[in-house]
This record gives sequence, structure tokens and C-alpha cells, in this order.
Amino acid sequence: MNKITAEIRSLAQQHGATVIEHLAHLALHGETEQVQVAACKEILDRGYGKSLSPVAASIMTPKSLAEMSDDELSALLDGIELEAE
Repeated sequence: MNKITAEIRSLAQQHGATVIEHLAHLALHGETEQVQVAACKEILDRGYGKSLSPVAASIMTPKSLAEMSDDELSALLDGIELEAE
């Protein structure tokens, strides 16, 4: 961390408690529900860390040779032959 970043972090931390108190006030008494939700989210992110985003994935497991069709086996052999050349 460079000197400027350290100075900014130090200044921000000096106001951390006051800012959290202000966020808590907004979370409870904000003029709109949108303001209240945003303040709640900020407090929770700082207290518990940001929530993880779900990731959709599929895992393909290789078939055994016995499960492969003739076309799949042929394609596999073609690939092996190309690598051997």
C-alpha cells in the first residue's frame, strides 16, 4: 500500500463509526424504502462481507469407452491419431 492510500484509509477509518451510525439512522428512518434498503445493505456488507453470487455451472464427467457411441469413439480415435502425427 502506498503512502497516499494509507493516508486516505486512515482518514476514512477516523469517520467510520460516525458513518455507520448515520447509515443505521438511514436504515431505520430513511425517507424512502430504497434509501432504507441501500443503507441496510451497506451495513450488512461491512459487518458480514458481501454475499456470494450464485454461479451456474455444469460438470461434464467423461464417459467410459463402453458408454460411448460408435461416432463418439470414432471422433476420439481421430483426435488421438491427429495428436500422434
